[in-house]
Amino acid sequence: MAGALDWCRLSVIVEMEILLISLVLGAITGIILALTGAGGAIIAIPLLVFGLNLPMTQAAPVALFAVALSAAIAAYLAFSRLKIVRYRAAGLVAVVGMLVAPFGVRVAHFLPDLLLTLLFSTVLAYVSWRMFQASGQHELPEKSALPGSINATPCQLDTVEGRFIWNEPCAKALALAGLTTGFLSGLLGVGGGFVIIPALKRATTLPMQSLVATSLAAIALISTAGFLSAAFIGAMEWMIAIPFSLGAISGMLVGRRYASRLNETLLQRGFAVVAGCIAFGMLVSSMMTFI
Repeated sequence: MAGALDWCRLSVIVEMEILLISLVLGAITGIILALTGAGGAIIAIPLLVFGLNLPMTQAAPVALFAVALSAAIAAYLAFSRLKIVRYRAAGLVAVVGMLVAPFGVRVAHFLPDLLLTLLFSTVLAYVSWRMFQASGQHELPEKSALPGSINATPCQLDTVEGRFIWNEPCAKALALAGLTTGFLSGLLGVGGGFVIIPALKRATTLPMQSLVATSLAAIALISTAGFLSAAFIGAMEWMIAIPFSLGAISGMLVGRRYASRLNETLLQRGFAVVAGCIAFGMLVSSMMTFI
């Protein structure tokens, strides 16, 4: 009887430790998300892998759940206060991504965890390099909004109504962004901001604030499709996902208060360096496991 009680106490202590660690890791993710834009989404995976010793197939759905909730709240705040979310563009990207995300989830469960880790660390290394590179560049001259100009983009804005002029090139550009984001979201558990934001930059003339807000709206929907697909096949660790997501939301809301007071370039470079080190660590760890 005493042994059973001791075992119960030990189980409760372990569960409380997992709960606390999940909350802390989620808060770190949320703070990074608030300070760097889309950075927290891709950093959630290594935090879960190293912090809670989860395999990629379990860490990815947990990250998607947290990303979906955090991105949805951030997009709602941007839409309700500033009205800068281009919901039709976000909807098209999201619909395509949501259709593809379940396929990525299925593929992930047929691949060995080592390969998934190698793929993720490669993507993370690429994102860190691109973020560091972009942080040292000044804003490029604004692209022309005139359809006939040399620098015209696929998605043009109506100067009177301020809405996109929808045509085939615009729809194709946004659908391609959704296709890539949806697959990577399901496969690796990443939100996809590092795909959507550059795609929107190339396809539209939207200012950066609107790009990020529109990207967050699409990410929220695509990530929802990814974690629902994982939950449907029984791959969701709810005991970790719920506290991790609560921590991420809390961290994001706190981080938003201080984001505007900090140097954006230094933040992006700092995150890029940290992400690069984590990617290198994951690569080395994976290769050591293989050896």
